[in-house]
Amino acid sequence: MDISNDTSNRDRARELPVQQIDVFTDTRDILAHANRAARKRGFEDWLICDVDAHHTETISWHELVQYIEDPVIRHQAMLFHDEKMGTASYGLNGDMGLKYQDVGGRIPHQAGIREKVEDGVHRDVTLSRRAMQALGVDYMVLFPTPMLTLGLHPQPEMEVYLGRAYNRWLIDKVLTRDDRLKTLAYLPFNVPKEAERTIEEFSGQPGVIGFCVPSTRHRPIHHNDYMRVYAMLEERNLPIAFHAAYHWQDQSLSTINRFLGMHALGFVWCNMVHMTNWILNGIPERFPKLKSIWVESGLAWIPFLMQRLDDQYLMRPSEAPQLKKLPSEYMRENCWYTTQPMETVNMKALQLTLEMINAESQLLFASDWPHFDFDLPQEIYDLPFLSEQAKRNILGLNAAKLFGLDPTPRKTL
Repeated sequence: MDISNDTSNRDRARELPVQQIDVFTDTRDILAHANRAARKRGFEDWLICDVDAHHTETISWHELVQYIEDPVIRHQAMLFHDEKMGTASYGLNGDMGLKYQDVGGRIPHQAGIREKVEDGVHRDVTLSRRAMQALGVDYMVLFPTPMLTLGLHPQPEMEVYLGRAYNRWLIDKVLTRDDRLKTLAYLPFNVPKEAERTIEEFSGQPGVIGFCVPSTRHRPIHHNDYMRVYAMLEERNLPIAFHAAYHWQDQSLSTINRFLGMHALGFVWCNMVHMTNWILNGIPERFPKLKSIWVESGLAWIPFLMQRLDDQYLMRPSEAPQLKKLPSEYMRENCWYTTQPMETVNMKALQLTLEMINAESQLLFASDWPHFDFDLPQEIYDLPFLSEQAKRNILGLNAAKLFGLDPTPRKTL
């Protein structure tokens, strides 16, 4: 439909003020209010672990691709680097250059913004340190951003080449430079044997506290091909995280015409599907010591899925013969969840949600910095219905126990 001549819509549209943004900015200025809030709440005495923060790995594409093992693929990847924009488009995005997480004229997200960093320190180390200082965080777990959709690449080997290169680059250039920075290493899940190889190679590497499966993919996580992957993680006492994302070419979501709708559903839908298969196929029974973490889907979907699966299971238990408990019990006792984006519009519903997931032991704070909807630690601290111990657990102590981190606060504000 040609909307260029739709005068009725254009006449109704109101002019929005567009903020002029300097191409060079500083995280410390953007987060000055967050730092004041952290000091006000006395967070210097609280252990705070940010279990989901991001960096834009493609800005360092020219470095990252040097770690690709195959020389031909490495050369091809180098050709896709845009020196002017500092970004890469090696089949990672289908957005034709449109960054939908930006909100036109009002929330620039990360589009075109660069920070000045000091010489001799990698930019991602500098930016992570600035964010940690401003947020009042002791440990920060870093995830990629464009590469979260790599599981839908039409060539499965590309996830192997790029995922392994990312892990090696991140460890070498970032994690070894500051022991407060951690990661759940990228698991090239579309090729199970390579996922096994990745676990063997990167377990015990500096800053690696587990492994991550980007959830935007169509492989069934309960397939027998993955049982050795889960066994290897369980043997090493390393958690597996399923990090949500969205992809507009997913046919199940392709009728949505607003990013608002895509963001609301896309980040939830992928993890709902994987969680359903995870529980009903008895993965927690087969690997009772394997810890799974469900990242960046918010929390509101969990009570719905608990109730829905329990209801259906009680009518058809023969279809899930491995289960010895209700699906909701596995979701409450064997799974961990991250807070962001925590839905706070209905506080009564949020309180019930936290009770249903046993938040005091199973919930992990996540900021999702620097994305447009990021949360501050005060989102947990300010909840009136949580005890102080529950708040301390969610903000840091649960993560310290899960990942084997030193529970002593390490920051200064």
